[in-house]
Amino acid sequence: MDQRKLRSIFGQFASGVTVITCRNRDGLPHGATVTAFTAVSLEPRLCQVTLTRTSKACAFLTGSPFAVNILASDQMDTALHFAGRPQSTPPVWRQGPTAPMLAGTAATLSCVPWREYDGGDHVIFIGEIVAAECDEKDPLLFYRSAFHDLGAPSAEALWNGSMDDPHSGWFTPTCTFTPLHLAASAS
Repeated sequence: MDQRKLRSIFGQFASGVTVITCRNRDGLPHGATVTAFTAVSLEPRLCQVTLTRTSKACAFLTGSPFAVNILASDQMDTALHFAGRPQSTPPVWRQGPTAPMLAGTAATLSCVPWREYDGGDHVIFIGEIVAAECDEKDPLLFYRSAFHDLGAPSAEALWNGSMDDPHSGWFTPTCTFTPLHLAASAS
């Protein structure tokens, strides 16, 4: 399978857009737009970012603290800037607990290095999250090589009106259960 076809297939998966920020060798803020980000674990608090092995950011990230800036829907210019298309208005930096961060994001995770793995033509970085901020803005999305916004929620969502909504709890802590064979013999 050729790389172009595989890239197109990978593009069928909609993802959020992040900018991974750290410091370069001169101590200056540096960032790279990355869509290969995922949560890994709640305990310990871990997340994963995957960067192209030949990128500058990949070399700067090895063994260094970093921040995952989850871009808001109005930050397409920021995404383009850190994807190698500098914009006329530069991004606004702010100091974070572990690494430089970007202003105006939907959320930011500040990380210290936890593990690093060979990922073929990429390097997989696992960061331990030491601080997190969330502004509850809608995220910027990337799908089929284009940026998108979240759009309206679907009226057909699986959990709408369901009593088994996992966000509100499937069962309360005080629920008790009677096995069916015991319930039948009691009546």
